Amino acid sequence: MRRLPAFVAVTALAGFGLVGCSASAASSCPAPTSDARLDDLVTVSGDFGEIPDVELRTPFVAEDRSVETVIQGDGTRITEADQTVLLDLTVYNGETGERIVSSRYDGNTQNAQPLSVWDQTFPDFSGALLCATEGSRLVVSLPYDSVGEQAATGLGIPAGGSAVVVADVRRAYLAAADGADQFTSGFGLPSVVRAPDGQPGVTIPDGDAPSDVVVQTLKKGDGAEVTADAITRIHVLGVGWTDRRQFVSTWDTAPVAVQPSQLPESVASALEGQTVGSQVLVVVPADDTTEEQSAFRAPADTALVFVIDVLGVDD
Repeated sequence: MRRLPAFVAVTALAGFGLVGCSASAASSCPAPTSDARLDDLVTVSGDFGEIPDVELRTPFVAEDRSVETVIQGDGTRITEADQTVLLDLTVYNGETGERIVSSRYDGNTQNAQPLSVWDQTFPDFSGALLCATEGSRLVVSLPYDSVGEQAATGLGIPAGGSAVVVADVRRAYLAAADGADQFTSGFGLPSVVRAPDGQPGVTIPDGDAPSDVVVQTLKKGDGAEVTADAITRIHVLGVGWTDRRQFVSTWDTAPVAVQPSQLPESVASALEGQTVGSQVLVVVPADDTTEEQSAFRAPADTALVFVIDVLGVDD
C-alpha cells in the first residue's frame, strides 16, 4: 500500500521576510451535499485517527460528489478553503473496493497545511470538507471528474470509475482570531479594521509613534495559552509607521508555525500568555527595531506596527 506524500507547512522564521471558525459559524456554513446511498453502500469502522476498515458494495459508481459524517467532532470548524488543517486520508477504488493509498496517521502537526492544497490532488476537495469540525471522520464519494485525470491515473482508477475517501480531521486551526472584542484606550495608536474573513488592516494616526513598546489585546480568545517554546500558529501583518507601507503579511500566503522564543523580543513578549483566538497589536519604536528588521525585513528608521492573530498551539 502506498503512502500519500507529507506536505510540511511549518515555515521557518526566515520565511517571514519573503511574504509581504468557531462553532458559532455553523448556522451560516453551507454543508456539502450528502447522498443517502453512502449509508447503504459504504460501511466504515475503526477508531478515529487510525486507518479505517471500509467495506464497499462494488462496483460503487458515484454520480456526484457527496459527503457523509460518520464521526462528529466538536472542535474548530473549517470555514475557509485556505484554513490550516491536519488531515488523514485513506482512498479506495470505487470499482474494486481496494484500499489503494493512505496517509501516515501519525498525528504529526508539522504536516498541517492549507486545506486547499488537497485541491491539487482532488479538484475542489476543500469544498467537501467545509463545515467539518476537528475530530470528525467523513466519507467523501468522488466521481471520476472530481478525482481528476492525473490523480485517477496515479491511483489506478479507470475512466468512468470513482473513488471513496475517508478523511479524519485531526486538527483544524482557526482561520482568523475569533475572540471577544476588548476595550482599548487607543488614543494616538493605530486603529485596526477587519475584512469579513477576519483579515486586518491598519490605519496609522497622524503624529509621532510611542516612545516605548505598546501591546494591546484587541480580541481575547478562550483557547490554549501560548508559552515561549510552544509551536504557535499565527497570522502576522506588519506596517511601517512613517511610510504606512506593509512590509510583511502572512495573509498573502498561509499562517506560520513558530516558537515565540525564536521571535524578536517585542513580539515574543506580546505573544506569551495570549490565548488561541486572540488578536494582538504591537507597536515597536524606531530605536528598538533591530531584531525586527532582521527577522521580518522591516524598514529602518521607523516605528513598526504588528497585528498578530493567534490561530492555534500545537500539543
